[in-house]
Amino acid sequence: MIERTLFGPDHEAFRDSFRRFMDREIAPFHEAWEEQGYVAREVWNKAGANGFLCMALPDEYGGAGADLLYSVIQFEELWARGFTGIGFGLHSEIVAPYILRYGTEAQKKNYLPKLASGEMIGAIAMSEPAAGSDLQAVRTTAIQQPDGSYLMNGSKTFITNGWHADLVIVVAKTDPAGGAKGTSLFLVERGMAGFEKGQRLKKLGLKAQDTSELFFNDVHLPAEALLGGAAQENRGFVCLMEQLPWERLQIAISAVAAAQAAIEHTVAYVKERKVFGQPVAAYQNTRYTLAELQTEVQVAQVFVDKCIELLMQEKLDTATASMAKYWTTDLQCKVMDECVQLHGGYGYMWEYPVTRAYADARVQRIYGGTNEIMKEVITRAMGLPGR
Repeated sequence: MIERTLFGPDHEAFRDSFRRFMDREIAPFHEAWEEQGYVAREVWNKAGANGFLCMALPDEYGGAGADLLYSVIQFEELWARGFTGIGFGLHSEIVAPYILRYGTEAQKKNYLPKLASGEMIGAIAMSEPAAGSDLQAVRTTAIQQPDGSYLMNGSKTFITNGWHADLVIVVAKTDPAGGAKGTSLFLVERGMAGFEKGQRLKKLGLKAQDTSELFFNDVHLPAEALLGGAAQENRGFVCLMEQLPWERLQIAISAVAAAQAAIEHTVAYVKERKVFGQPVAAYQNTRYTLAELQTEVQVAQVFVDKCIELLMQEKLDTATASMAKYWTTDLQCKVMDECVQLHGGYGYMWEYPVTRAYADARVQRIYGGTNEIMKEVITRAMGLPGR
């Protein structure tokens, strides 16, 4: 196998520390969290106390000023272990960076330390019942009032961390006639009048991850709730596009980690399981299938690692990130399907890690922009005409 060269000794020491945290604070409880449909709030507080949230934030805002490789390690370790209920990634590497990059100084000082400590849990509300991957089609509005405040109306769905969330970045139209150029981002807090959370949604996979509907009924937002203030009004779509390469690469990182873990689980299983008096691993079909899967996952790992390097150099473009997202998540689903097959009937039993990994994998081809949308992005970068 090709040796990975991304991580230094400090990164690997962090990986060991985070693994111990998972062993202590997540592993004993994750199955129960899957049953109830959400993780315990306490795990967020403990993660914050141990410095595992918002690590890339500057010290002045409660972070450690760490490079993004520490977050990469978190994605890899959580998905390799199947702890997909933990929404640290979205909180730390989507919500917090939006505030850090686009927020006013007052917004940064108010929210970022609370996100880093786990006092607040963050979510971002993009998808709507009639607008999924097409962010230009959002119908939620936030219309400015004569006194400078905003009146928000609309609904969102499929919101990760939505049920626990104390702070939600909401994508809304401030100029409904302006299309993409009329979109802004707002900071909406738990408890604001008119802001209501719907039911936790029951999903095929990611069962411990609280995913909710959100409703905004005449929510009065002060002018200070506009992310970035007046300078960022109607620039929401631009902000979303600027952050997409990292957001989509996060999905690719988790896809490869989960696929590799599934292969390892399956290798261990086929060595032990016997059919007609010999291990399943002794059959050529088994060995060749696993060889093919391992080759493809190795290729994917090398590509994703190169994308991570480009990201660290601020050179990762949207098309390349889209390639990584679509290719690795398609591969993830292929790997899970083959590994379930090699487990036979036990591959359909929920207590086996490969079964849960199979269920968790399917959504990866959907969120973050469907893989069909990824292909559209790639073709446009190639100069191919579209509709």
